[in-house]
Amino acid sequence: MAFGRSSRKKRPVEPVTLKILVAGGFGVGKTTLVGAVSEIRPLRTEERLSEAGRPVDDLAGVEAKTTTTVAMDFGRITLREDLVLYLFGTPGQDRFWFLWDELAQGALGAVVLADTRRLEDCFAAVDYFERRAIPFTVAVNCFEGADEFPVETVQAALDLDPEVSVVMCDARDRGSVRDVLVGVVEHAVDRAERVREPVVT
Repeated sequence: MAFGRSSRKKRPVEPVTLKILVAGGFGVGKTTLVGAVSEIRPLRTEERLSEAGRPVDDLAGVEAKTTTTVAMDFGRITLREDLVLYLFGTPGQDRFWFLWDELAQGALGAVVLADTRRLEDCFAAVDYFERRAIPFTVAVNCFEGADEFPVETVQAALDLDPEVSVVMCDARDRGSVRDVLVGVVEHAVDRAERVREPVVT
């Protein structure tokens, strides 16, 4: 019998699971972002755009788009052995915003995906998370051919609080998206710790 080595098997780590929302305007890349980073086949609720929706779906800047998310996108990524993120992509059109309250329940934080060609499209998402005190990060999806602006310019244009970070990303690139998600988790945890700190008088 060997005494120098434990015969017990190492217990598997029970991971902490956290919920992150991915929000933003219509056609900004939310479905692409979730799909790029998910380690499982992402759940998608996409339908083809119809003539009936043409009057209410603004396709300016995304004329090639043929489908839209009508409920949510869902994916999962393991950041560490003990930390798993569940990603919920929200629908972008106004008529589906009634789903946001359900999706937001229990969320640790959020990514607001932005397109500098249509920056105003993410105002509603920024306002939503600010009013509900849900920590979020703005991730500018760097579309080919879109103008690039300094982070400070985007922060000013969206009238963000100083604590809200703005990062550049490529929603198609797994590494880029992973970095955004790590930043969201760190921001949310840091904010929660500051809220718990006692006020010294």
